[in-house]
Amino acid sequence: MASSARLSPALNVVVGAVQKAGKRLLRDFGEVEQLQVSVKGPGDFVSQADLRSEETLRAELGRARPNFAFLGEEGGQTGADDWEWRWVIDPLDGTTNFLHGIPHWCVSVGIERRISETSSEIMAGVIYNPASDEMFWAEKGNGAFLNDRRLRVSGRRDMLSAVFATGIPFAMTQRKPEFSAILAKLMPQVAGVRRMGAAALDLAWTAAGRYEGYWELGIKPWDIAAGMIILKEAGGYITSPDGGDAYPGGDVVAGNPHLQPKLRDAVNEGIAAIARARGEG
Repeated sequence: MASSARLSPALNVVVGAVQKAGKRLLRDFGEVEQLQVSVKGPGDFVSQADLRSEETLRAELGRARPNFAFLGEEGGQTGADDWEWRWVIDPLDGTTNFLHGIPHWCVSVGIERRISETSSEIMAGVIYNPASDEMFWAEKGNGAFLNDRRLRVSGRRDMLSAVFATGIPFAMTQRKPEFSAILAKLMPQVAGVRRMGAAALDLAWTAAGRYEGYWELGIKPWDIAAGMIILKEAGGYITSPDGGDAYPGGDVVAGNPHLQPKLRDAVNEGIAAIARARGEG
């Protein structure tokens, strides 16, 4: 587990909160067949476990830092409109995996600081997979870690040996043609593409060198807040396809310094191909 000697007070608070939320989720994961589940949208389920996890995080983090605002998947934005610091939380990333008994899901918390009325920065983040007891964490300027081990992104430079992660658009979305075009561009060039079903863990695994990169279309801020600081502190890059800021989300491309630009090229080519087919460019 993360060494408290290396953690700032705020990050220590996050570690304690995600561990508490993780314990509750593990209990529910063991009884996944009995969970009460409601449908929130196509392929996007919300469970009682998800809601309880967010309640735990908000209670623990709010008690420790009552002046921090919150941005969460379930609870939305709460706190002062002129917040200086904000928790960005995903109480259960990989909900569909969770509900199918697949042990690839996590709790994700980023710490965001407002710089001006129009800009902010993610200063720290924690991603915890209770099923594997893997905790990924980072603070700006202090490196990225998996439990107590320092992380570095993959050093691979050759697309033919690269494995990339992605998220497939759900049913009823408008981005499937673009995703298919990107995949068609990329597949002949690489060793493999993986779709594991948890965006935060995709970024954490890219930071750990398990993947060379990751892309996804239409991502939300709580999906990437913690993962992007972990990836950056591990030496990786994350941007929009055109090279702009990845946060607060949208279309994102991440990877090691050698292959992230090549992955961006494939993503841009796929998006452009569909735009041309639609007569948009």
